[in-house]
Amino acid sequence: MNAIDRSPLTKKLSAFVALSEKELAVLQRLHQRRKAFVAGRDLVHQGQSQQAAYILASGWTCSYKLQPDGSRQIVDFQIPGDFLGLRSVLLHASDHSIEPIVNIQAAEVLVDDLLDAFAQTPRLATAILWALSRDEAMVVEHLVGLGRRDANERMAHFLLELGARLALVGMGSREGYFCPLTQYHLADALGLSAVHVNRVLRKLREDGLVTFRDGRVTFDNYARLVALAEFDPTYLDQTGPLLK
Repeated sequence: MNAIDRSPLTKKLSAFVALSEKELAVLQRLHQRRKAFVAGRDLVHQGQSQQAAYILASGWTCSYKLQPDGSRQIVDFQIPGDFLGLRSVLLHASDHSIEPIVNIQAAEVLVDDLLDAFAQTPRLATAILWALSRDEAMVVEHLVGLGRRDANERMAHFLLELGARLALVGMGSREGYFCPLTQYHLADALGLSAVHVNRVLRKLREDGLVTFRDGRVTFDNYARLVALAEFDPTYLDQTGPLLK
């Protein structure tokens, strides 16, 4: 087994399609331009044009939109195996910014290389389309959370979703996972204040459901947390049709 067989993107796409040697070789080429980026310095800027896309190999990022008053709304978080800025490559300019939360490693993917990969391996293109559709489904679910769930349900659903996403790339389980997010990240993503985030996390911990401490999320009672959030992971489509 070589490095690309163990990469987070390969693990994620393999849930959708049984990748052939040719498709693995194409993925290997897409990972060739690996670069390091430091935490806190935007990788992509809102309004930026003529950019590349990236495959996140290690670390976490967030995508966000700046408001006229200088505040920001975090749209989503990206974990290893996710594409960064792929939609913006196909548009005239990026409609959001992407910021590394920790120091990251990401492979730069030029649009011509991506189109060439799609032409060579249509099944791989279909698998990547599945991954992007899944990302869009998560954003829709986040909108539902902001509009219809109370703070406790919203937090519980978010932490469960992250756990499911991380499990797909071998970085999480029903026991828990490493999580570098701060209360300020959670506040900007969930439409809460940092003080409210602190209060909600304390409530969930005291109820024996989940503990978020020292960069680790621990599910103390996974089943009860699922019941609280009414978490149905169907929208994540964790297995896909596994095309042969």
